[in-house]
Amino acid sequence: MSQFSPLDFQMMSRAIQLAKGGIYTTAPNPNVGCVITRDGEIVGEGFHFKAGEPHAEVHALRMAGEKAAGATAYVTLEPCSHYGRTPPCAEGLINAKVAKVICAMQDPNPQVAGRGIQMLRDAGIEVQVGLLDADAYALNPAFIKRMKTGMPFVQLKMAASLDGQTALANGQSQWITSPQARQDVQKFRAQSGAILSTSKTVLDDNASLNVRWDDLPQSVQANYLQQDLRQPVRVILDRQQQLTPELKLFQSTGAKLIVSEQGDIAPILDSEQRIDLKATFAQLVSQHNVNHLWVEAGATLASSLIRADLVDELILYLAPKIMGSDGRGLLGALGLESMAEVIELDIQDVRQVGKDIRIVAKLLRKDS
Repeated sequence: MSQFSPLDFQMMSRAIQLAKGGIYTTAPNPNVGCVITRDGEIVGEGFHFKAGEPHAEVHALRMAGEKAAGATAYVTLEPCSHYGRTPPCAEGLINAKVAKVICAMQDPNPQVAGRGIQMLRDAGIEVQVGLLDADAYALNPAFIKRMKTGMPFVQLKMAASLDGQTALANGQSQWITSPQARQDVQKFRAQSGAILSTSKTVLDDNASLNVRWDDLPQSVQANYLQQDLRQPVRVILDRQQQLTPELKLFQSTGAKLIVSEQGDIAPILDSEQRIDLKATFAQLVSQHNVNHLWVEAGATLASSLIRADLVDELILYLAPKIMGSDGRGLLGALGLESMAEVIELDIQDVRQVGKDIRIVAKLLRKDS
């Protein structure tokens, strides 16, 4: 028999829905929601909106006021126990005299990692953990991966014709996909902490690789102010130092990190004198606070990332067009020699976007 009641499920579901209000704004912090109930009624609720601003619990406690005493708090992530830019939320719940706290999941942050739960229990507050934990995990895959591995969550976006071609033989590729698919990409870009590409992609398309407010879905524009949405950092691999100041990339707003000898990040090279992607990604986490990396690039970089086992999720747009085998393929050589080496995908979602099909798939690790 479940330790959680139907009301518990209802309130945690509400907290998870609230947490989604921060998916375009909270990075590098996690998305967190909180609901406070007393006698079965909601007396306070809130979510974390932006790093440096009050956490979800603080918003909910402010709304609840004196009604928080003796109440139950539902939080999608273990309340923090350390002093950062804001005081510990566990301490706030204790001071408010809540009677019970239900957490969807423990915080993977080593600075918390059970300490918030212990702090609450030491204060005599009943704590339960694990309600809708899978839903809570899905709120923050990038934050969780960073905390557990020191590496970013990597989404690789690609677009192709139905026969797997990304351009004609002469290089023409604009536009394979529909305007609706390109607008859909803006939504994914806006959720990321950084966008990674290569100087070749930037030069071929004169791409700015930023988030264009006017191309975001109406549902996003209706719920946010333009200045609240973050502009992800553009990270461009430019080993040959081909980028020039007149490109749209440098005329558009938002931070840029150029990986080149004379750029913002000196290339870390592997034994074959190529950019060491794994080391570069680790550096983006440790030195530039990037949890979530969105990659837009051609076949060469895509293949390198897949060979290096650095891609968590593939976002593939397939257009209802046929371009022929003399076009340019989706991926380069992967060096596979047997079916046992074939990279398998776990398809998470398939849907039509405009005239195109969007497939979201996880890349299965060989040990998974």
